[in-house]
Amino acid sequence: MKVAILTPAADYAGEWRWAYDLEAKALTDAGMAVEPIAWTDQRDLRGFDLVLPLVAWGYHQDYERWLGFLDRAERDGLKIENPVALLRWNGDKAYLTELGGQGIPTVPTIMVDALDEAGLDRAREALGSGELVVKPPISASSYGTFRIGHGEGVPEPVRGWRMLVQPWLGSIVSAGEYSLIFFGGAFSHCVSKVPVPGEFRVQPEFGGVVTRCDPPAGARDVATAALAAAPTAATYARVDLVVGNDGALQVIELELIEPAFFLAQVPEAGPRFAAAVRSAAERLRE
Repeated sequence: MKVAILTPAADYAGEWRWAYDLEAKALTDAGMAVEPIAWTDQRDLRGFDLVLPLVAWGYHQDYERWLGFLDRAERDGLKIENPVALLRWNGDKAYLTELGGQGIPTVPTIMVDALDEAGLDRAREALGSGELVVKPPISASSYGTFRIGHGEGVPEPVRGWRMLVQPWLGSIVSAGEYSLIFFGGAFSHCVSKVPVPGEFRVQPEFGGVVTRCDPPAGARDVATAALAAAPTAATYARVDLVVGNDGALQVIELELIEPAFFLAQVPEAGPRFAAAVRSAAERLRE
């Protein structure tokens, strides 16, 4: 079985090989042949049994090109997982408002088409929170994310941008986030991600500490409901949860394009990942 894992464009500045190596090893250990291919490459990928965009980092920086790639994948009948419809839907975090509208407990989110002081004030009033977090709906790794304190205005780097506005959640500093990973629709494992002192971003590149853990009470139910509300089933998924200001678990993000699975922390999850990939490839072959 031949599998392509999509990787960043050649000019991508970040270090990505570690993520590719972890995921590729899980697949090669299961007898698959794996090849890294930049998602910006124009190469014909129809010769692969499955294409996985698992390390297509940086797609948000050239989003129109990414959408063009998805259009071509759909037109060419590319065997890609997750499905193109899911990849399109998940690329814009406006899906959080959609999930919230379906009754899924999500972090309260206001969409502002062009962030300015008036829009920020309206969001403060609607959310009932003086402290806020703003982030672009098309982003990754906390790109363009800012914490805004009481009485503070729009951060200049994102003035005029289309942005999500959310209440500041103090629990992120104290408890971090929980990431629940699913393969083939089944729960696999959970990790916690806690920021270092003085930071609110939990990603490892900002010093965040990742630790395997049991999911908190109710977390699997929330995550499963969120995935069930997505447009179609996912071969792989990560659901990030936080404790909201009301004390309940809330979805802060669904990662259905290029999530980290934290296989270094939970190496026994590698075979579960490989089994889901093999099952998807066999289903698409029929």
